Amino acid sequence: MIEIKEVKTKKALKAFIKFPFKLYKDCEYWTPPIISQEIKTFDKKENPVFEDAEATLFLAYKNNEIVGRVAAIINQLEIKNQNINKMRFGWFDFIDDLEVSKKLLEKVVEIGKAHNLEYTEGPVGFSNLDKVGVMTEGFESIAPMITWYNHPYYVKHYEVAGYKVEKSYSESKFPFENVKPEFFFKAQELIKRRYQLTALKFTKTSEVMPYVDKMFDLFNTSYASLSSFVAINDVQKEYFKKKFISFVNPEYIKFVIDKNDELVGFAIVMPAFAKALKKINGKLFPFGFSKILNAKKNSKDVIFYLIGIHPDYQNKGVHAVIFNEYYNTFTEKGIQTCFRTPELEDNHAIHQIWKHFDPVVYKRRKTFRKDIV
Repeated sequence: MIEIKEVKTKKALKAFIKFPFKLYKDCEYWTPPIISQEIKTFDKKENPVFEDAEATLFLAYKNNEIVGRVAAIINQLEIKNQNINKMRFGWFDFIDDLEVSKKLLEKVVEIGKAHNLEYTEGPVGFSNLDKVGVMTEGFESIAPMITWYNHPYYVKHYEVAGYKVEKSYSESKFPFENVKPEFFFKAQELIKRRYQLTALKFTKTSEVMPYVDKMFDLFNTSYASLSSFVAINDVQKEYFKKKFISFVNPEYIKFVIDKNDELVGFAIVMPAFAKALKKINGKLFPFGFSKILNAKKNSKDVIFYLIGIHPDYQNKGVHAVIFNEYYNTFTEKGIQTCFRTPELEDNHAIHQIWKHFDPVVYKRRKTFRKDIV
């Protein structure tokens, strides 16, 4: 018999966070999250997303043992500002027992019905900066820290429950040796002169901070046309500054400004932390920090996390300016492989940006949806 219990205590929340550590203990490709960070994600005092969203967490038990989990999420900004009556769900993990996943999804639907929502979609997080999608291909490669990993049997559970594919994402990679400067060096010089643009270089995080708010504003503007985009508000900007910027080498942050010091393009690249995270197994103390810092300094693999160009400058070659800056930085650092985060397969504009580097798709993932009847 499967019993579903709502998470209401700190002890239960820790059990919710740690369930995947058991589910994937023998999987060499799963990347553990940092436990303390995951706990803060669901702390209403820590995460400002709860000013406009709510999450109800559930654990599934079988013979008094945890066998599944899910977070049922309502984003009021999405509902009120975009009239998208969606019941989100994420952090959805379970053993290969159809009854377990079925009962967890029923809880999600139950909350959706109570709020008069029209459909459920998952796995997704609170916003566009959270993890997204269930893996459908690429199970034999390590997961970056910014994506979910899952067993191959997950897809079957969605299909049996009557869920249909809503969005499709791909993740690609390319060796740095594929990057040929002749594709963008001359172009970027011309573009900088034509539009009076300047590329900013940083060596300290403190130098980046004055531009971060502008970056998030440009993120909101440049990504607004994508499906299910939820803008980041001012309070969330402060939260993401603390959560993400310290993980990024300042020299891996590239901004392009115009003659008025206005931001027209940006990109953030992160060192690959997955191998370090596997070693520390979710714990920063006592030695986790040193391993993370070592990966930050010495990783030869990087992940293109975000890239955005102002709509007025799209299709004008601003990305050539950004790539030229990265080429110089990566050459100096001895970078070997470049990875990209999940990108919507119908986002053709972003795919065009990378075409000269001959990227290879190595993972695919999807979100699934079902109408609430």
